[in-house]
Amino acid sequence: MGHFVSDPATIRARAMETLFERLEDLCEGAIAIDRDGHVVYVNEKYLHSLRLGHISDAIGRPIEEIIPNSLMRRVAETGEPILLDIMELGGEQIVVTRMPIEDENRNVIGAIGFVLSDRVDSLKPLIARMGQLESDLRLAKRQLSQPRSARFTFDDYVGNTERIARAKELAGRAARQSVTVLLAGETGTGKELLAQAIHNASGRADRPFVSVNVAAIPDTLVESEFFGTVPGAYTGADRKGRDGKFRSADGGTLFLDEIGEMPLQLQSKLLRVLQEREFEPVGSDKVTKVDVRVIAATNVDLQKRVSEGTFRADLFYRLNVLTIALPPLRDCAGDLPDICARLLDDIVRSGDYPSAKITPSGLAALACYDWPGNVRELRNVLERALILSDSGRLAGDDFARILPGAEGKVAGPPVVTGAVVPYAQAEAAFEKRTLEGALEAANGQISEAARMLRISRATFYKKLAKFGLAVSDSSPV
Repeated sequence: MGHFVSDPATIRARAMETLFERLEDLCEGAIAIDRDGHVVYVNEKYLHSLRLGHISDAIGRPIEEIIPNSLMRRVAETGEPILLDIMELGGEQIVVTRMPIEDENRNVIGAIGFVLSDRVDSLKPLIARMGQLESDLRLAKRQLSQPRSARFTFDDYVGNTERIARAKELAGRAARQSVTVLLAGETGTGKELLAQAIHNASGRADRPFVSVNVAAIPDTLVESEFFGTVPGAYTGADRKGRDGKFRSADGGTLFLDEIGEMPLQLQSKLLRVLQEREFEPVGSDKVTKVDVRVIAATNVDLQKRVSEGTFRADLFYRLNVLTIALPPLRDCAGDLPDICARLLDDIVRSGDYPSAKITPSGLAALACYDWPGNVRELRNVLERALILSDSGRLAGDDFARILPGAEGKVAGPPVVTGAVVPYAQAEAAFEKRTLEGALEAANGQISEAARMLRISRATFYKKLAKFGLAVSDSSPV
């Protein structure tokens, strides 16, 4: 018995015809266009949905005249299929697929679309999921495009010692004005926190708060980051252009952290904005007006930078309208209990810790450390100690394990060779060391030492007498 053999091209052509016939039979409608977007085919099933009386009513017409929101022309022009889509037609949602049509040389010569279903009930879970993903994407884009919000207030700048109280008082004055403010302090002293507090207490509170770390921006991008660009300003620039930080902060506050690191060539342009309230975006010769209050921050001596020639004297004087000095943590030992309490509350709220408490011995251990990283380092130490703690009750020993050089300053219970001393004796020795540690941390100030241990001055005096500790107290009565 002989075999019927056909050439591959014939088989392929027949297979395509069969696939088309099967799709046309199964789908609810089919339509095809040429490379120019004109209808070249529509099947009988589709006529009712398209509100056409005859196939000839569609042939030769632009696809958009038949289906106003059709994406068929895009498929014909790009050669990219749209395999699954939901299209609205005549007030109803239908499920469609669109594919390019190619000639024997793989050149796109048109496109064809099939209506897979005119009922979307079975696809409701997929549609709902797609809708949720689109909603999440829109929200994420909005959040990324919005300036950073200011969430801190003056209540978050914890402390009552003289230097912190002075910084708060000056910051409160700054909030009532629109003057430029310079915050000076070591790393980790809370400069951005205070900047946000000033913004939130000012008349600009409902406007944007935009924060920029000058040192984190590459020198080649600083100008465009601050002042924006016009479309096509330079090779590789965004074709749509972009707003800079000054435009984003218009009406609100721009916080410039580490201002001492700003390149010298950009400082004159910043000075102009501060003086004239206007600037020119990169690639533009048109002036843009802006209403922004600038709060700058530095952890270096700007006056020294001026003498070295790396910071403009006129910009320094313009920034130095109101300077607020933020004290380092080591100079605010009396505020250590309140600062620790606030930080522990924040850590507990943001983590999986049921509770946290710091003991007098823990405070004494922290008071013996110099804190080069200030409050930022303190938070890190507290969280690390809490992670390693089994009880959440942080004592001196918890910090002795993690603070540099703390091992010799926080001693364990006294031990007699071959035996542990009685509990009462060990407790008394521990209490005495705690009092001594608090006094040392408070520079001999009874009031501050008592506040650190959260006891009254009268109780503190009684305990001093109990252990025969003598101090000369210069605290006010």
